[in-house]
Amino acid sequence: MTWVIRQTDDIATCHALRRAVFIEEQGVSEADEVDGHDEGALHVLAYVDGVAMGCARILIGDGVAKIGRVCVLKEARGTGLGAAIIRACMDVARGQPDVRKVKLGAQTHALSFYERLGFAAYGPIYDDAGIAHRDMERDL
Repeated sequence: MTWVIRQTDDIATCHALRRAVFIEEQGVSEADEVDGHDEGALHVLAYVDGVAMGCARILIGDGVAKIGRVCVLKEARGTGLGAAIIRACMDVARGQPDVRKVKLGAQTHALSFYERLGFAAYGPIYDDAGIAHRDMERDL
């Protein structure tokens, strides 16, 4: 298995991946998934053996990169691709002027995944699109 992860302008492919994971698999409403922030975001797209299998987006503001909409198709889960996508997002964030911190809203079942990548949880658990989340952050 060979993967390539890079920053992309191919938002349509990212939307297709997010639709498969968030809307079709997890039952998130389209209104919650399509939130109007994609145009101003940076996007990362992951290919496995030439096929798009995962993505994420990064919103930059106030010295913080907020990683979100992280998804990996079922057939690529457990391969390390998700961690590689997060590392790629952090690399993109490091390349942005004055960004020193990375934040994200993690689904609670994925907290330990992000902790292994150096993120620390803070604040209460909250509902986002019907799924329990908790905020996490780390320095770059």
